[in-house]
Amino acid sequence: MALRRAASLLLRPRLRAPVPIPTPKTPNPLLLPPRRHFSQLPPPPVPASAAAAAAAVAEEAFEAAKGTKDLLAAFSRLEAVMPPSDKRLALACIKLGQHLEASGAADPSRVLALALRSLGILEATPNSATSTTASHSDAVSLAMALHLAGSASFDLSRFHDALSFLTRSLRLVSPLLPSSSSAAAASGDDDAQGFDVRPVAHAVRLQLANVKTALGRREEALADMRACLDLKESILPPGSRELGAAYRDLAEAYSTVLDFKEALPLCEKALELHQSTLGKNSVEVAHDRRLLGVIYTGLEQHEQALQQNEMSQKVMKSWGVAGDELLHAEIDAANIKIALGKCDEAVTVLRNVSKQVEKDSEIRALVFISMAKALANQEKAGDTKRCLEIACDILEKKELAAPDKVAEAYVEVSSLYEMVNEFDKAISLLKRSLGMLERIPQAQHMEGNVAARIGWLLLLTGKVSEAVPYLEDAVERMKDSFGPKHYGVGYVYNNLGAAYMEIGRPQSAAQMFALAKEVMDVSLGPHHSDTIEACQSLANAYNAMGSYALAMEFQKRVVDSWRNHGPSARDELKEAIRLYEQIKIKALSCLSPENSAIALPEPLEKEVDSDSTRVAQQ
Repeated sequence: MALRRAASLLLRPRLRAPVPIPTPKTPNPLLLPPRRHFSQLPPPPVPASAAAAAAAVAEEAFEAAKGTKDLLAAFSRLEAVMPPSDKRLALACIKLGQHLEASGAADPSRVLALALRSLGILEATPNSATSTTASHSDAVSLAMALHLAGSASFDLSRFHDALSFLTRSLRLVSPLLPSSSSAAAASGDDDAQGFDVRPVAHAVRLQLANVKTALGRREEALADMRACLDLKESILPPGSRELGAAYRDLAEAYSTVLDFKEALPLCEKALELHQSTLGKNSVEVAHDRRLLGVIYTGLEQHEQALQQNEMSQKVMKSWGVAGDELLHAEIDAANIKIALGKCDEAVTVLRNVSKQVEKDSEIRALVFISMAKALANQEKAGDTKRCLEIACDILEKKELAAPDKVAEAYVEVSSLYEMVNEFDKAISLLKRSLGMLERIPQAQHMEGNVAARIGWLLLLTGKVSEAVPYLEDAVERMKDSFGPKHYGVGYVYNNLGAAYMEIGRPQSAAQMFALAKEVMDVSLGPHHSDTIEACQSLANAYNAMGSYALAMEFQKRVVDSWRNHGPSARDELKEAIRLYEQIKIKALSCLSPENSAIALPEPLEKEVDSDSTRVAQQ
């Protein structure tokens, strides 16, 4: 029963960031030896039966306690009458720690102390989960203690400690899930008969997703979130409101890494479920539609995005939902209108929003950023800069209060300075953003993107030697955050290759272009225009190295790819053929009678010659 009560809290938490840690003004009572009042003479020995009875009474009182004050008092009585190595005391530590964490009644160090105390007892038990004779319930108890330790470590921003605790917990609980053959073997254990381990596994997976997100390992975090959803689907009844929220949470996570194709069906599931259970005009439906608008925007389906956004606003207004959420939705609508080329309409919306917010509010800064975007699209450079200056003045005042949001806003402001050719200002803001992000442990996934942007702008403005270290750093950070085959990693490889070409390192450049092409082949497809450009860059690098046979091989692939695009790529095909002919002339001029048989495949030349003739005729 103790396990069931301790596990009952585990499905409650949702994805969250580390909580701020208050500085304790008084010593932490759980980290100090328990206070006991001793008489000068030792007490008379208590009969074993009386001790057992006292322990039973204390345990029953602890189980019956509800509030924080009652639980702490009951726990003190329990530890006074139980041996320090008693397994029941370990389970009580777990229950108290879970309550303190869920209620926010204690700082995370107190929770961690309880978790470690529980671990110490459970791991010292002869039949602990670490032994070969461990029972089902032993493994679950230890997994829950490890989860609690991992959760508290996360709140203390000790992410690597948290990862270690949680990984151990997952290893213990995974074989006990119903789908595992190990579960069948454990089902005869009387201690755990009927105990559902899935909520424990869900809690562990969810916290692993939190930790990996904080460490910048977004792809791995998504895998844990997907596992969380699978567990919730098996635990919750069909049509559960919480299941709909789980679909939306995962859709939002995919949107964060710009994987809008994966996000779309999940958000549609959330919408369908919420409509069928709560009605078409529920607040949950409004949240779903707003996220759908973001996803459609990412997919560049702007008409659908605007439709979803307007329907979301309509529902929110009908329920009287006001404040920041509705204002953010209106700013989203303005941004969609800008993407549709309806800049004047967007400006009208933004002016209306600006009248509803305080002068130095974060939302007002976002309004001026969006207004600058509309003006930049209308090529009104002066007005654009004035709006960006106002936004930056507001953001600067918010740096300490909301560094993550301000850093993200600076990135968007820098992109608008790019649009009006203020590259130095854009680079300066990006460097400022990067400095802020480096001080936020859970923002590592953004650091790679910002470093890559700085490197690209430095490369664009001819500051190649400055660009290289930023691009090299960005590659490693982005691989850690998004995985080695993410398309963003391919673009950074491509830019790094271009930088190496500029500083006279064609061999290094060829390696980077080859990696870029490999990534883009997987993430974008071999016939995507950016993949073809990476292949073209690789041919250029081999040409610069004098490796003409390889240069011709990759240039021929460029020709074939542009040919597959049809008439729309006629100019690109013509240029690719010209470069092929140029490389072939260089190759032939380097051949002597002795090595004239070096691989310049005749069929390739004939195919390109026929292409050249067709283009000339056109």
